Amino acid sequence: MATATAPAREAKDVKVYTFYWEGKDKTGKIVKGEMRASGEAIVNSTLRRQGIQNLKVKKVAGRRGKRITSQDITFFTRQLATMMKAGVPLLQAFDIVAKGHSNPSVTKLLIDIKSEVETGSSLAQSFRKYPLYFDSLYCNLVGAGEQAGILDTLLDRLATYQEKILAIKGKIKKALFYPVSIIVVAFIVVAIIMIFVIPQFKSLFDGFGAALPAPTLFVMQISNIFTSYWYIIFGGLFGGFWLFFNSLKRSEKMQFAMDRLSLKIPVVGDVLQKATIARWTRTLSTMFAAGVPLVEALDSVAGAAGNRVYYNATKRIQSDVSTGTSLTVSMQNSAVFPNMVLQMCAIGEESGALDSMLGKVADFYEREVDDAVDAMASLMEPMIMVVLGGLIGGLVIAMYLPIFKMGQVVG
Repeated sequence: MATATAPAREAKDVKVYTFYWEGKDKTGKIVKGEMRASGEAIVNSTLRRQGIQNLKVKKVAGRRGKRITSQDITFFTRQLATMMKAGVPLLQAFDIVAKGHSNPSVTKLLIDIKSEVETGSSLAQSFRKYPLYFDSLYCNLVGAGEQAGILDTLLDRLATYQEKILAIKGKIKKALFYPVSIIVVAFIVVAIIMIFVIPQFKSLFDGFGAALPAPTLFVMQISNIFTSYWYIIFGGLFGGFWLFFNSLKRSEKMQFAMDRLSLKIPVVGDVLQKATIARWTRTLSTMFAAGVPLVEALDSVAGAAGNRVYYNATKRIQSDVSTGTSLTVSMQNSAVFPNMVLQMCAIGEESGALDSMLGKVADFYEREVDDAVDAMASLMEPMIMVVLGGLIGGLVIAMYLPIFKMGQVVG
């Protein structure tokens, strides 16, 4: 299928649309394709300059796409790497992937990148114009592949890297989702009991004619607070969470403090540290194997670490390495890496196989994350059951104590 695009990139303030076109080339062969342009006249003039006549141009109705996720980018990278290894030309590969994707937002993004490449930009330069989806690590690896003439190999390595990083993130989310969801559900259940159930018991106990047990009075007092100030409680919680996450997003000092605190949380902190080290070593291994200079690679590694403590440590390592200090010594001075990681890096530097050693460290810590997540899930389940059982059971017992006491008096 032939395709064509407008010769110049539209200005950002000009709205562009997708047009489907069909016509005949100079040999009389019917060709068709899609083009993004600001109007039908631009499509006609562009195609005529390319020798395509008897045009039928139709504006494609806009489709609202879903948000582009890291899974979409990873899937695109794997598809592009596979097609290029199979010998499919780059632009044709973009066309196939774009039209075969179920998310219109991804299709639009890929068509725009394809247009950039067609107008003379390198693939890395085209990716850099969309930093929301392609970070510096991605662009650096693609640029290195273009310069060395091994783009298909580096795209394959990049896809593998992204798949492993996504797997680690998925395991961390899996480890944290269960306890967080249980806590939220427990709070909602307790709030409903306090606001709607306990007041019914209170009206029953008003004519009891005897002193109520202390646990019952305590629960009823809490219920009064919930009933009278529920809007303040819920408003304060939602407002507090919004303020916390908004501050966390804007303040680097707060990010550093929270990330440092998260690494010290029992059980969870160990999993987070292992996952961060796995990401750190996997990223540096991938960048170094692609031929990216160490100092430049560390810049991408800092952003990919996913933890402000390791980000700051990586920046210090980068500064030390740029002044001639070895990587192992710089890592040791940062005081955030276990001894095993330092020893493996030292062996890699001495043997000239740093990328291989870092890859082995990443493999080891990824397996450690797997085991730690499974162990944490096994540990969390009984703990959560005990806490929920004690909380809900305590409320039930507190409210039934007066009834038990009345039964004893009557007996």
